[in-house]
Amino acid sequence: MARPLTGLLTGLLTLALGACSLAPTYVRPTLGQDAAQYKEAGEWAPAAPADEQPRADWWQAFGDAQLDALESRLRTGNPDLRAGVARFDEARAIAGEARSRFYPQLNLDASGVRGRASSNGPNALAAGKTGDDFVTSLDMAWEIDLFGRLRNTAAAARARAQGSAADLAALELSLQAELATDYFTLRGDDSTVKLLEDSVAQFDTAWQQTRRRYDTGVAAATDVDQADALRQSARAQLAATRLQRSRLEHAIAVLLGSTPAAFSLEPAPLAAEPPAIRVALPSVLLERRPDVASAERALAAANAGIGIARAAWFPVFSLQAAAAGFESTATAGWIGAPSRFWSVGPGGQLPLLDAGGRSALNRQARAAYEEALAGYRKVALTAYQEVEDSLVAVHRLGEEQAADAAAATSAQSAAFHADERYAAGVADYVEVTTTHTAALSARSAALAAQAARLNAAVALVRALGGGWSAGPTGSSSS
Repeated sequence: MARPLTGLLTGLLTLALGACSLAPTYVRPTLGQDAAQYKEAGEWAPAAPADEQPRADWWQAFGDAQLDALESRLRTGNPDLRAGVARFDEARAIAGEARSRFYPQLNLDASGVRGRASSNGPNALAAGKTGDDFVTSLDMAWEIDLFGRLRNTAAAARARAQGSAADLAALELSLQAELATDYFTLRGDDSTVKLLEDSVAQFDTAWQQTRRRYDTGVAAATDVDQADALRQSARAQLAATRLQRSRLEHAIAVLLGSTPAAFSLEPAPLAAEPPAIRVALPSVLLERRPDVASAERALAAANAGIGIARAAWFPVFSLQAAAAGFESTATAGWIGAPSRFWSVGPGGQLPLLDAGGRSALNRQARAAYEEALAGYRKVALTAYQEVEDSLVAVHRLGEEQAADAAAATSAQSAAFHADERYAAGVADYVEVTTTHTAALSARSAALAAQAARLNAAVALVRALGGGWSAGPTGSSSS
C-alpha cells in the first residue's frame, strides 16, 4: 500500500501547489491628483544634503539636550507605547497561526482503556466480555487549499500585522510630537514666567515710587491706584502662567510613564529655533506616513477577504482520515507488526443550500473593501491637509514672531519714554499704565509666537511622517 499512498499524497501536494486564488489582483490605489509640490511650500530653499536623509530621532534637529533625554525616556516608559507593542506582537502571532493552517497538522495519540462490552450490544462476539485496548497512532489532517481560502486568510492576517506595525509607528510618532509640543510650550511658559516676575518687580518699584510722590503731594491718588492695578494684573498673569506650566509638567510626567509627584523639570529659557525641515514631493508623502501605510494594509487585507468569501462557493478538500499506529489488547504485543494498522482517504465538502449565506458573505467582503478604500483615501487626503496646514503655519508664524519682536521693542521704548515724561511732569499716569501694559503684552506675544513656531515645526515633522519610511512589505524602517 506504500506506492498508492505515496502517489495519493504526491497528487494532493501537486494540486495544492498549483491551486488558484480567487482574490482580485491587488493594486495599490492612487489618488490621481498628486501635485508637483505643496501649495504652501512657498519659496523654501532645498534642505542641505545631510538633511535629506530621514531621521528616526528627528527631535535632535532642534538641538535641545533636555528634549533628547525626555524623548529617550518616552520609548521605555510610556504605557500607550507598551500597549501598542503588545498589539503588534498579537497581530504577528495571529498571522503566524493563520499561515500554519496551510500546512498538514500531525498529532500523536496514545491511550489505554479497560472495559466491558454490553451483553445487549450489537457486537455479539464481545458481548459480556471484559478486556483491554491499547492504542498508539499518528493522525494527520490537511486541508487542500485548491481555491486559496487558507492562503488568502494568511495574506489578510499578514497585511493586518504589517498594518499593526505601521499603527505602532504612528502612535510612537504622535507621542513623540506631543511630548515635544508640551516641552516647547512649557519652555515658553518658563520664559513668560521670568518676564512676568521681572515685570512684577518693576511694577512694585513703580507703585512704591508713586505712593511716595502721593505722600508728598506730587502725585494724585488715581496714580497710586493705577500703579497698583498694573502690578496686580501682572501678578494674576504670573499665577495663570505658573498654573499652565505645572499642568504641562504633569502631562509630560504621564507621557513618560511617571507620576507627577516623582517628576520635575527645572525652569529654562525658550532658546531653540526651528530646524531646516525636508519637505518631499506630495507623491512621496504616502510612503512616509505610517498612518497611510496602515490604511493601505487594511485595504490589502480587505482585498484578500474577497478571495476568502469567493472560496466559500467551492468545495473544501481535505486529507482528514490519514492515521497509522498500533492497537493491541495487551501491552506485551502492543508495539509490533501484528498490532499495526493504518488508514488514509481524502474528503470533500460542498454546501448546497445555505439560504443566501454565501451571497451575503460575498457582499459583506466587497462592502468591507469599499469601506477600506474610502478610508485610505480619507487618510491620504488628511495627510496632505496636515502638511499644507503645517507649512503655512511655519511660514506665517515666522512672520508673526518677527512682527511681535519688533512690536515688543517699540512698546518697550514707548514705556521708557512714558516713564521719563511722567517723571518730568509732562504726562499723566494713564500714559504710563497704557504703555507698560502694551509693552508687557507685546513681549508676551513675542514669546508665545516663538513657542508656537517651534510647535508648528514639530507638527510639520509629524505630518511628514517623522523618521519613518515604508519598507517593501509595509514594515517600518529608519
